[in-house]
Amino acid sequence: MFTSSRPTVRRHPLAAAGTAAALALTLAACGSSNNDSSSMPGMDHGAKSSASAKASPSMGDMPGMDHMAAGNGLSDTKDGYRLTDEGGALAAGKAVAYRFTVTGPDGKPVTDFAVDQTERMHFYAIRSDLTGFQHIHPTMTNDGTWRANLSSLASGSWRMFTSFTPDSGAGKGTTFVLSRTVTVPGSETKTALPAAAKSAEVDGYTVTVKGEPMAGMAHPMTVTVTKGGKPVTDLQPYLDTYAHLTAFHEGDTAFAHLHPTTEVDGGHGGPELSFNAELPTSGNWRLFLQFQTGGKLHTAAMTLKVG
Repeated sequence: MFTSSRPTVRRHPLAAAGTAAALALTLAACGSSNNDSSSMPGMDHGAKSSASAKASPSMGDMPGMDHMAAGNGLSDTKDGYRLTDEGGALAAGKAVAYRFTVTGPDGKPVTDFAVDQTERMHFYAIRSDLTGFQHIHPTMTNDGTWRANLSSLASGSWRMFTSFTPDSGAGKGTTFVLSRTVTVPGSETKTALPAAAKSAEVDGYTVTVKGEPMAGMAHPMTVTVTKGGKPVTDLQPYLDTYAHLTAFHEGDTAFAHLHPTTEVDGGHGGPELSFNAELPTSGNWRLFLQFQTGGKLHTAAMTLKVG
């Protein structure tokens, strides 16, 4: 397994496809989860890290500040960096490994990655109808080949996203989001996007959102977490922040990524988390909000309407 001495540690509270990543949410439906599975069919958020990808917590940057992600996330190439995979279809209905490599402008596999929110690589899988979300931290071998262990996939078209920051070379210090589409064979049944709502339930928690998003404009947004009608104040850090929010645009699955501006203070997060929300395009966005309490990761699925 690959290891790195003195990796560059950086914070990733805000990364989006093409703009400062963004969002104000409107919650619609939710998925319950632990670190391996979810009660929502096809949804997972595998957050387990391997020794090859794990690193010390981020530090030093102001909460909510971030470096711009290069590209909109819908291409497999950017500034000479390319995402390649083994090709072919992935099997439906069972766990499967997705292997990929990132090559640099010199055509060679990149093996030197900066630490971003305690990980050197963040990997996301999303089905074309915005179901089946999986968030994984893959492992890398010495030759630069990454392995993402995916949970059961439903038949259909999937897009696989990689988010990373080279720690050397021409792209050093730049966050890239690259993706490729993969086919999972079989009969495809598409799920309609749930309607927007201001709150959602997950694992007994209620997540409520205040804020109205407008495309291309920054808006303050507050997410409040309660349980049994009482404020939750024991949110634990997850990837060096109190919430991890990933969004995908309906139609093209464009990617966005946001974290609270609230400063982390041990396991005392909540009940309110502040965001500076901005999404570049109008339409529906499907969001997946992840937060941790008592060592358990919870994932709420959300629909956001951006005017």
